Amino acid sequence: MKLFGFAKSVVLVALLVAALFPGSALAEKIKVAGIYTQPIQQKWDAVLHKGLVKAQKDGLIEYVYSEKVANTDYVRVLREYAESGVKLVVGEAFGISREARKVAKDYPEVAFLMGDSFGPAGDNFSVFDNYIHEPCYLMGMIAGSMTKTNKIGMIGGYPIGEVNRLFHAFMEGAKAVNPKAEFKVSFIGSWYDPPKAKEFAYAQMEAGVDVLYAERAGVVDAARSKGIIAFGNVNDMNKEENGKDVVVTSALWHMEAAIAHAINLVKQGEFKSADYKEWTMMAKGGASLSPYYEFEDRIPADTKARVEETKKRILSGDFVVKINDEEPKSTF
Repeated sequence: MKLFGFAKSVVLVALLVAALFPGSALAEKIKVAGIYTQPIQQKWDAVLHKGLVKAQKDGLIEYVYSEKVANTDYVRVLREYAESGVKLVVGEAFGISREARKVAKDYPEVAFLMGDSFGPAGDNFSVFDNYIHEPCYLMGMIAGSMTKTNKIGMIGGYPIGEVNRLFHAFMEGAKAVNPKAEFKVSFIGSWYDPPKAKEFAYAQMEAGVDVLYAERAGVVDAARSKGIIAFGNVNDMNKEENGKDVVVTSALWHMEAAIAHAINLVKQGEFKSADYKEWTMMAKGGASLSPYYEFEDRIPADTKARVEETKKRILSGDFVVKINDEEPKSTF
């Protein structure tokens, strides 16, 4: 993972201080808990787990976690970890935001960094969400240049903000290079149902779609069976989800920089409630576009050049990809 600007400086300074002053607060390990509603193999939770595992390997924390924790049991697990001596809890408060905030208020000495659609609360409840709309825009540019039918399909889990913004950015990127592009949008009503995602993918291909945005698992397999290309989401679906010769590139989400920042603040005694949105975007290393792999020479050269130029403008702040959390609609 690449870190940019301040994020890179934070990590490098923390490691340098730990090496030069082994008795300092930054050098001491803190206990951090991860609490996940899905198995850690599920890619959203896997991103959080990966970031915390890296922090543990770097010698920054002692890491413990619980997976497959239902919302009905989540508050109990939160309280148990808060009472066990952890200094930072990383997890997800979607659907139980009010309850999670009450727990944070009851344990002011514990820092909470939680996935949440609402803003930070109190002094110790920070929030984050999945803001990978910028690489999604770049993917859309590539998709718009590679479709032959001008019909692009997108299959997601639920029409919630964090998915909607990705679809809108993808569509805008495609239209930026191909004004004739049209879109078929489908939601399967599940975060993990590969057979259902395949079913929707087949229906879209029957309607003339020749490019697919695989926000959910199962879409890549359907694309492979019909010989069309796809674009991945959150993790590298070319390498991690059997996407060779199918997945052109993926919009990646990284939490290493955000987690390292939170850990350092906790160690310094300076953790405060905040919105970590910027830490999940490209400028701070929270999002990126995966390599093109075997598609390196299949993407039009002028498109690759335009994508690189747009990427530079995003990183410099010269170009802002709009955030639109409204539910996207099909255009054909």
